[in-house]
Amino acid sequence: MIKQLAYYPGCSSLGTSREYDMSTRAVCELLGLDLKEIPDWSCCGSSPAHSFDHSLSAALSARNLALVETMGLDMVATPCPSCLSNLKTSSHRMQRETFRDKVNLLLDKPYMGSVKSMSVLQALIEQVGTDTIAAMVAQPLTGLKLAPFYGCIMNRPSEIMEFDDPENPTSMDRILTALGAEVVPFPLKVECCGASYGVPFKDIVAKLSGKLLSCALDAGAEAVVVACPMCQMNLDLRQKQLAKPAGVNFEIPVVYFTQLMGFAMGLPESRLGFDKLCVSPALLLSRTLAAAS
Repeated sequence: MIKQLAYYPGCSSLGTSREYDMSTRAVCELLGLDLKEIPDWSCCGSSPAHSFDHSLSAALSARNLALVETMGLDMVATPCPSCLSNLKTSSHRMQRETFRDKVNLLLDKPYMGSVKSMSVLQALIEQVGTDTIAAMVAQPLTGLKLAPFYGCIMNRPSEIMEFDDPENPTSMDRILTALGAEVVPFPLKVECCGASYGVPFKDIVAKLSGKLLSCALDAGAEAVVVACPMCQMNLDLRQKQLAKPAGVNFEIPVVYFTQLMGFAMGLPESRLGFDKLCVSPALLLSRTLAAAS
């Protein structure tokens, strides 16, 4: 049975995380999740908006949620944790009548509060399930050692995000296990990578992201698996920048969990965007194919 969800790609999916959007759409289609992109969606304000004005920030997200209501749907999924945080925080704050009225005055169409926002990860866990995912595996990731990195806002604050354990999430672990991979113990799975500090405070990003990659290597991981465009960029694109502060010459692939899902399910690599990553996982994936043959 095909399950229909509204889909909010977020701005990153049009550029720096195009491969995340590509693989998300391909995997969901294969698994029977019908993602209906919100017509005329707009930026949620990402991380800067709320620091300027909470009501304006909420209005940016509420506009998109109101559009979901016009679609006749009550659930929306987004691949980006930052977008998800904004959508859910706005809905949470708009439970207060005075704040809701203030925000709705800024909108062409008021948001009635009927939409549940979730990550694509949550949608795959709750709407599909790991048993179905495992049954779709055509080329298991046998022997591949992976470190799942959730980042600091996917599951926190727990009273707003309401998904998985805020300190030790396991949803991505379970999906990777269903794909046949070995999930290594990764104690820093919910630490911060430095997020958007990459331009103003490169030293902070170098320290935090370098620590994450070093920990993954120490745990025996051959790749880091992410569900966040900002985390992916910091851990993949900046590996040469991280090398000196960490004292390690990093060369470890950082891939989206949806890319690995698509690969394990036999989707063509042209739909998964591995070529858009800075550190190529080609050698690891070819070894996986060889082991499966």
